[in-house]
Amino acid sequence: MEITAKDVAKLRDITGVGMMACKKALIATDGDIDKACEYLREQGMSIVAKKASRIAAEGAAWAYISDDKHTGALVEVNCESDFVAKSDVFTKLCEDIAKAAAQSGEEDAEKLKAVKTAEGTIDELITAATAKTGEKISLRRATVQKNAGAIEEAYIHMGGKMGTLVEISADGATSANTADIVAMAHDIAMHIAAFQPPYVRKSDVPQDAVDHEREIIKQQLMNDEKNKNKPENVLAKIAEGKLGNFYKENCLLYQAFAKDPSITVEQLVEATAKKTVAKLDVVRFTKFVMGEGIEKRTDNLAEEVAKLSANK
Repeated sequence: MEITAKDVAKLRDITGVGMMACKKALIATDGDIDKACEYLREQGMSIVAKKASRIAAEGAAWAYISDDKHTGALVEVNCESDFVAKSDVFTKLCEDIAKAAAQSGEEDAEKLKAVKTAEGTIDELITAATAKTGEKISLRRATVQKNAGAIEEAYIHMGGKMGTLVEISADGATSANTADIVAMAHDIAMHIAAFQPPYVRKSDVPQDAVDHEREIIKQQLMNDEKNKNKPENVLAKIAEGKLGNFYKENCLLYQAFAKDPSITVEQLVEATAKKTVAKLDVVRFTKFVMGEGIEKRTDNLAEEVAKLSANK
């Protein structure tokens, strides 16, 4: 298979690895981008987060938290331009939809449109906002977290570019200590937005993901000349140590806390529990990145002119 400069540039954009290494990886994997990424990791190269699904659509991720802090909702609403996304009309619509999701408990976007508010159904509110802004507006997704024994808290980044919703179990929460627990939950929600961990804790990582990572580590060790004469049991210990680093990087509780890297998120929770005399734990979280996975239409003027000329 012929490897083009465009293919190499794409892999470099995804991984951040040098052009020659990218070309070699593509040749070794017959041009398969995903396999090339794994090949580079197996060679011990540090790659940046994959950028294949670029954020392209406009709109906002928005949240609503009930007054008692036991219910939280996170929604994503899309529109056509950043100008409309920042408008009061669109912001009000996002607030109404998030509140309706929390109060109804409805997570299915299509069913949520039928939920009634004081001003009409969500679908009617979307239609009205579309008429006012002149742009197509759509409700893409919603999630609701509800737990009578927990604190729900959210964080919205950069006016809706990303939204996170975190649930903290809080046995012993009272009117006197709830504010401290909410403040901690908000900090954790911000941390999630900054570091975007896939999992809460080690037990949440699927076994196939662990096995896959272990295989990557095994290949890394085998490809390192320094390990050729090391006993198998020594290599196994090294592999488990590297797997521990994988958990630290991908599990929320073991990550260095964004606002104070001298402690982990787990240690933050333990310190807050001690301060508030409550039993606290991170139960779950949801993260919405606005426009994630949606390809934005890009028009090429030269191509459009060429097409029009060809059709004459």
